[in-house]
Amino acid sequence: MNEKGLITYAERIHLAHQHLEKVLPYSPEIGIILGTGLGGLLKDISIDMEIDYRDIPHFPVSTVESHAGKLVLGTLAHKKILAMKGRFHYYEGYSMKQVTFPVRIFKKLGIHHLFISNAAGGLHPDFELGQSMIIKDHIDLFPENPLRGANLENYGPRFPDMSDPYDEKLIDKALLFAREEGIKTSVGVYAGVQGPNLETKAEYRYLGIIGADGVGMSTVPEVIVARHMGIPVFAISAITDLCAPGKIQKVTIADVLEAAAMAEPGMTRIIKQLIGEL
Repeated sequence: MNEKGLITYAERIHLAHQHLEKVLPYSPEIGIILGTGLGGLLKDISIDMEIDYRDIPHFPVSTVESHAGKLVLGTLAHKKILAMKGRFHYYEGYSMKQVTFPVRIFKKLGIHHLFISNAAGGLHPDFELGQSMIIKDHIDLFPENPLRGANLENYGPRFPDMSDPYDEKLIDKALLFAREEGIKTSVGVYAGVQGPNLETKAEYRYLGIIGADGVGMSTVPEVIVARHMGIPVFAISAITDLCAPGKIQKVTIADVLEAAAMAEPGMTRIIKQLIGEL
């Protein structure tokens, strides 16, 4: 505890890890964060255990209707995985430390790779609705950084390098597999924004000008924390709405889920293939 008698962030991590270490029958090798409408991967997981977020000390609880709130332990492509069935977002009112809390726990539990999926708006003029975008880099436009404050020296350096946030070998393998299997995907730069509103036309133009190919409200914080701890990351977006000039239309959550369902089969196959090759 600190001088005010409050439990510190490091202590919260310890207590959550301690609880999970007692209840999990084995240590996972791979961590997976499943995004909006992309829970279909769960059908391919041989599930051994599900743990409600509410039962884990100091664990946040998802408030988004399209996100469940459970950790799933099981086997996928012959690897022991721990998947987040529902993630947390800054726009829900959580701090960045709360948003990225599960990634810290993943590291403590022993994962050595992190896979992330999300839904994103497609800024690139060539993108099609329902395709996927493999993230090769990102632009952090969030108003808060998850590493702000006292550095957790036991986890990583004060000033972590971010020149390779996404694992290039996994990206190359994913592209090769997608070409061989005829899966519609592209490689692009993801811009992370606060949300929860979608962007204006002027904001879409701005994002394109600064080099973004896709835009969403997640992923960047988790990647920063994973790379702070030296965890290799592979991330992929379902393009759920088109944001290039002349293609912008009003979008509902139902539209997002429908487009995510279109992208989901190909994304699932890519992630399974990569995990199987690790």
